[in-house]
Amino acid sequence: MTRFLVVLTDVRPTDGNRRDERTTPERRRQVVGASNREAADRIAGAFMALGMVRAGRQRVKVLAVGRRPRHPAS
Repeated sequence: MTRFLVVLTDVRPTDGNRRDERTTPERRRQVVGASNREAADRIAGAFMALGMVRAGRQRVKVLAVGRRPRHPAS
């Protein structure tokens, strides 16, 4: 089953280079796990109502982790 993480991060200023989350990820403020996409979207919606997110100083990311098991065709 696919699980989801909802991540609240600080937005870092650009220094003229491209942002690369794999080499220099943004600082995480909060990480919450959710068992399905609907729950993750509701949590993300609550985070998006925060003043720092609305002001553009923080951002919300919804990440899928793991995979759903594949069922054989019947």
